[in-house]
This record gives sequence, structure tokens and C-alpha cells, in this order.
Amino acid sequence: MKNYNELKETSKVIRQDIIKMLHESGSGHPGGSLSSTEIVTALFFKEMNIDPKDPNWEERDRFVLSKGHAAPVLYAALAEKGFFPKEELMKLRKTGSMLQGHPDKKGTPGVDMSTGSLGQGLSISNGMALSAKLDNKDYRVYTILGDGEIQEGMVWEAAMFSAHYKLDNLIAFLDHNGLQIDGKNEEVINVEPVDKKFEAFGWNVIKIDGHNFEEIFNAIDGGKETKGKPTIIIANTIKGKGVSFMEDEAGWHGKAPNDEEFKIALSELGGDK
Repeated sequence: MKNYNELKETSKVIRQDIIKMLHESGSGHPGGSLSSTEIVTALFFKEMNIDPKDPNWEERDRFVLSKGHAAPVLYAALAEKGFFPKEELMKLRKTGSMLQGHPDKKGTPGVDMSTGSLGQGLSISNGMALSAKLDNKDYRVYTILGDGEIQEGMVWEAAMFSAHYKLDNLIAFLDHNGLQIDGKNEEVINVEPVDKKFEAFGWNVIKIDGHNFEEIFNAIDGGKETKGKPTIIIANTIKGKGVSFMEDEAGWHGKAPNDEEFKIALSELGGDK
């Protein structure tokens, strides 16, 4: 159990590792990895019931990174948690590495589901959550969706399913940073009012600052206390959070920093110069 200061330090390390592995690989997705860092940190280092020594423990809570391109934040958290050695992070996207560009449950300890084809993660999470109810298991399912992803119809079909089957053991986060690969959401396909949409689909909706640990945990508690319906936590975040030249810039959705940018980013994040 970590306090907020410890979690803030952990999130700083995870951000540093994201930048390091992306610089080493020369490719990847920094923007959405950095925007969801506090959410992932909160789940893996305080909230979820998981065991790095037994990644496939049947009673564990499940996590689905529906926006699979944000794999660097998941990998950094798994390594920091002890699922595999941190040296593996520097092999991101290398041939034969356990850490490919999108999560692979067959190759990476701690990954509960292979993701990357956007729109599928909520449906997968539904299956896990419904399975828990059918088997009378107490584990919970957590998933993270992206802004561009929720423009896909499969997400809303899954949202209807979640509500219909009263999956109150499912908590979804929307990493709501307002940007996607082609620019601002409202310029591509406007998703607002996203809160009203989920409410209309029968969900419990909570809106928070996605970089504030207290708000994150209060929202999770609110979701756990809600009975008979799933919960969506709309987390307002900043794409590229923590690196000045990446913040709120769609261009950093899927681009690795060069040598000079790497030095600046790592310095801003309190890492090695």
C-alpha cells in the first residue's frame, strides 16, 4: 500500500522509463502513455489485487489496455512492479523481444489480453467481468479507453452489453486528453458530450482530473460502491504530460524523441541528463 507521495515518485520513474525505452527503440507512442501514467500507477501500485510472482493467479484483478498503442506505460509499470527485469524495457519493439509495439499476453508476463486493434478492449473486459459473475469470483476488471477509440461503434455495442448484464465489477477509464492521431477530437469526430452518452447507455459516470491521485482513488471507490451498473471514469488528462514540448501536441501521438529531445525530456522528468 503506497501513499500519494510514493505514487507520485513511482509515476515519475514510469514516465522516465517511457521516454528511455521509446528513445532506444526509435519508435512508439509517448503522448497517450504519458497522459495515462497516473491511472496506470494507481491501479498497479495500490488498487489492483495482483501478484508479480504468479501473473496468472486465478483470483487476480484483470487489466485491459484497450488503447494498446500506449503499451510503454503498461510495460514500465509491469517492470517496476517486478513482473520482469527492467532491462527488458530497452528491448521495446526489437525483433524477438517480449515487449512488442502492442501488448501480447502470450509473450509478456502480467499482460491479461493482447490489444491494439482499437475498439475491442471493452468487449474483452465485458467477457472477463461476466465470467467472474458466472463463476462467483470476486475479482474486478479495469480497462483504459482512448478518445479516438470511442469513435468506434464496437465500443458502444460493448457499452450496451456492460449495462444490460449489470457488470458492476467493471470499471473503465477514458483517457480523455482531447487529442488523437489526426488532431483534436472535435476536428476529427466530436465525442462530446461523452458523459451524457455513457449515462444514456446505463453507466455510472464519474469525471475527474486524471493526474490527481486523490480524485482517481475516490472515483474508483465510487465505482466499487455502485451496484447494478458498470462505471466509466472520464479522466481529463494532458497528452504528453510531464514533457513540455510534448504536452497537448497531437504530433507526439506516435513519435519517438531524438537524442536532443530525449535529453530535454529526461531532464524535465527529473531523470539522467
